[in-house]
Amino acid sequence: MRDLTALIAVDSGEEAIAIHPLTKAGLEAFLADAETLAEGWIRTTGFKANEGDICLLPSADGGLAAVLIGVGNSAPKRENPWWLAGIVDSLEVGTYRLEGTLTGDCIAAGAFGWCMAQYQFDRYKSKNTTKDRILLLPKKAGIKAVQTEVSATALVRDLVNTPAEDMGPIALEAAARALAGSQSATISVIEGDALLEHNFPTIHAVGRAAEQAPRLIDMLWGNHKHPKVTLVGKGVCFDSGGLDMKSAPFMRNMKKDMGGAAHVLGLAQLIMERKLPVRLRVLVPAVENAVAGNAFRPGDIITTRKGTTVEIDNTDAEGRLVLCDALALADEEEPEILIDFATLTGAARVALGADIPATFANDSVLADALINASMTVGDPLWQMPLWDGYRQQLASDVADISNMSAGSYGGAITAALYLEHFVEKSPRWAHIDTFAWNDQIRPGRSKGGEALGLRAAFHAINGMIDTL
Repeated sequence: MRDLTALIAVDSGEEAIAIHPLTKAGLEAFLADAETLAEGWIRTTGFKANEGDICLLPSADGGLAAVLIGVGNSAPKRENPWWLAGIVDSLEVGTYRLEGTLTGDCIAAGAFGWCMAQYQFDRYKSKNTTKDRILLLPKKAGIKAVQTEVSATALVRDLVNTPAEDMGPIALEAAARALAGSQSATISVIEGDALLEHNFPTIHAVGRAAEQAPRLIDMLWGNHKHPKVTLVGKGVCFDSGGLDMKSAPFMRNMKKDMGGAAHVLGLAQLIMERKLPVRLRVLVPAVENAVAGNAFRPGDIITTRKGTTVEIDNTDAEGRLVLCDALALADEEEPEILIDFATLTGAARVALGADIPATFANDSVLADALINASMTVGDPLWQMPLWDGYRQQLASDVADISNMSAGSYGGAITAALYLEHFVEKSPRWAHIDTFAWNDQIRPGRSKGGEALGLRAAFHAINGMIDTL
């Protein structure tokens, strides 16, 4: 796929078209210094420096002399990574540079949005329509850090956007192996009936009806003496709903049900490229929830890795089943930080919409770190409660627990409570219920797969390392 990191470079004084971010007050100063032609053009086009306004200043020969972008009443902030993204589609191929006195963090945020605005998932397009607009950055912007976040975000988008025919459990394993190879990480995979031999019965049950065998991907990286950080990602490569089959509208985008796996692979790449001093483990249960004669059924009872028996109330609540065995394995070694990502519930989307992942945690320090980081870098998360009063809704008459709540309310909370049941030893666990998808086109955010919560989780982990 296209290398978006090449769209930003350190400014070495090359010829480039200037981009001027202007507040309303700054516009008056700019007009005072502008040549008569430029001043007349700005006034004629009605550019007022309102947030999102764009003015393309022509040169005397009809070319592009400069670009003005309105930012409203105050300078753009680090918390808005999309402040520059909106102008990209208005620009032709070329090299540009930011002018003004912006902070390094603000420039870095804008550079991230600049790159992501040029993202295209064109793997299946017969015609290449890409246009490279290069942005030159001062050294204070920390270009390498921006590039790693761009690369990780693009990886998530690419994985989620790839249709299930080409992103089944085998291909997801291949993507994990490619990442491990690029970062000198080790990787092992338990596949098919071997899952039963190694005591991963729920992963096996969910995936056994599919043509491609279910598997557990296990990646390790870093110094074993460093704090243990474990990431678990839901890798349901396609979710038909199983025997409790989804209707067509709800099945249409289920290629994205491996969005949790995509997130932890992207986050792992970011952690490894930035060389955080952690011992990283990544666990991805990769399955397809398909229908066949050997599919698991409503009413079945499965004994999980932990030994807890689970009654299957609904085969479309399969994500928590594959996660519970992986979380139980992660919990056995008591990592200092344990985070899972999953496209788990529609209830989280009803509560918070498409843009804000619901976040649950058993530790206030980790929760605060995630939420604060999310606000700082403009990658929003919202904490929701692990409300113990709802735990009884997971009761079963014939097993230790049910995989679905008895009622129709609080579905994101009861799903998180189900997962928490399998985390006993880990002092800091968080569950991030993410949509992994943009359902509308906005500056920097194409319709389709999206990394939601990835950068927040990275900055939270990075900020906590010294305290672990």
